[in-house]
Amino acid sequence: MFGLGRILGLLVALSGGLVTSQAPELAQQYRQRMNGAMNELGGVIAAFDRDAANNNLSRADILKVYDASTVPVLRDRGLSMRVAIDRYGNLIAQSQAFESLPPIMRPIALLKNPDAVLFKGTVSDFEPAVPVTPHGLVWTALGAIFGGGLSWGLGRLFRRRRVPPVRNIRV
Repeated sequence: MFGLGRILGLLVALSGGLVTSQAPELAQQYRQRMNGAMNELGGVIAAFDRDAANNNLSRADILKVYDASTVPVLRDRGLSMRVAIDRYGNLIAQSQAFESLPPIMRPIALLKNPDAVLFKGTVSDFEPAVPVTPHGLVWTALGAIFGGGLSWGLGRLFRRRRVPPVRNIRV
């Protein structure tokens, strides 16, 4: 019969598997948001570059014009464009890093240096999914193994030592 410790151990192992099974899905939902953000930022930056080119200026030139302006809203606009351009570059680098990895490693890449706004949005809107891909099943197994090992190790710490019964020895 199963003891309470074994049932708890099984529950911890299953919980570990359930939690880690969602890592590939979280990475996938983040990638979808990242691609959407890159498309939007790319369009804004392309329009900015077109406006500069239509006025015989480069991106760097128009940013210098914004920086030198005495009008606060124009200086602020220049700063916001620099932030958008930098963020776009970071998202492109992260997207390339994601694409260079096998799917099983993407959850780790996500944790390396996520875009804070995208990560927060992904977590707040996250919808769990059943892991039916090979890498989803591997993450599930890893979580179950980790959870099972953790519960086994903790159980060993708290398990009572069995003292062998004392036998009557006749001399």
